[in-house]
Amino acid sequence: MTLVRRQLQQIIQERMFQGKAIVLVGARQVGKSTLFHQILESMEYTASQQVLSLDCDDPETRSMLENMNLSELRLLVGNNKIIMVDEAQRVKGIGLTLKMLTDHFPDVQLMATGSSSFLLQGQLNESLTGRKYEYHLYPLSTQELYGDGGLVHVKQTLETRLIFGSYPDVLKHTGNTREILMNLSDSYLYQDLLPMEGIRRPVILEKLLVALALQIGSEVSYNELAQTVGTDSKTIEKYIGLLERCYIVFRLPALSRNVRTELKKGKKIYFYDNGIRNALIQNFNPIAVRQDMGALWENFFVSERKKYNHYNGRYVKSYFWRTTQQQEINYIEETDGTFTAFEMKWNPRKANASFPSTFLNAYPVADKTVVTPDNYLTWLI
Repeated sequence: MTLVRRQLQQIIQERMFQGKAIVLVGARQVGKSTLFHQILESMEYTASQQVLSLDCDDPETRSMLENMNLSELRLLVGNNKIIMVDEAQRVKGIGLTLKMLTDHFPDVQLMATGSSSFLLQGQLNESLTGRKYEYHLYPLSTQELYGDGGLVHVKQTLETRLIFGSYPDVLKHTGNTREILMNLSDSYLYQDLLPMEGIRRPVILEKLLVALALQIGSEVSYNELAQTVGTDSKTIEKYIGLLERCYIVFRLPALSRNVRTELKKGKKIYFYDNGIRNALIQNFNPIAVRQDMGALWENFFVSERKKYNHYNGRYVKSYFWRTTQQQEINYIEETDGTFTAFEMKWNPRKANASFPSTFLNAYPVADKTVVTPDNYLTWLI
């Protein structure tokens, strides 16, 4: 598998040299630095053409960038036209350094990647307010795979992506996908989360991840999760917030406006990637023998739809819907005051499932569809 052209590439290229930093955030190993290098190559920039690349995983680079003054920055920038700071969250006080680069070197294009604690530190938004274009890079999307290999490729890789996910390394090295995913899940836990302030009980975090992995597609209760993993609900809420900011999971709130029996504060939690979810529960069994295909299919479509909306500039609000009478709609998008309702069914023979009239009568529904493997591409390409 060759390098897949990412959807953000053209968007970022059009933002180059407009006097603002370009910040690319996302989980480890989704291809952030690779994308920046692809952009530079397509613009015919190389290291010999005044590009300075700084890898903050390197201790010497980190030490150099911490608390640099303006005179030192001038020496660092030199004649370079592009400064690329990779894994910027690894540097203490990096926000101020990036701000000085942007303010004092307007003709230099600053490009920075960050994962996990980059946004948690609070330095990024405080220091670069009004000075940056910020983008989120996800694991490879259905639309990106379609653009790279066409319809046949997308259909051929569906089962692989449902079980092993869509990280670039996973799709590139299909012979050792399990090892890659186990290393990735360990990397999430031990390199990014545990050093953060407030993560003092790693066993609780590990148990919470497994509990969430077993509940995808279901409404979650912080109190029940607390009892399951042996802590309190405030700790659960805090840890889930950290997991969300580290691009491991994301929350889907309940829609509640018009119907008295609607759940008011419900929430579902999905994983950004099916492979990470399956690695946490150590279940890579093929589709034919799995008992959780409904949940896997739902997680896959909701996460893919999240990528699609982000990359295509669709600003939507997303929800699920449920009543105390157990009426339910898996996934809902709100755009310009109208709603699109989705039900996910792995079995195409269930494509004629009906939507609750309670919801249809209470909300302005623009469209509704039952998403199956036969028609899902309509909503992702």
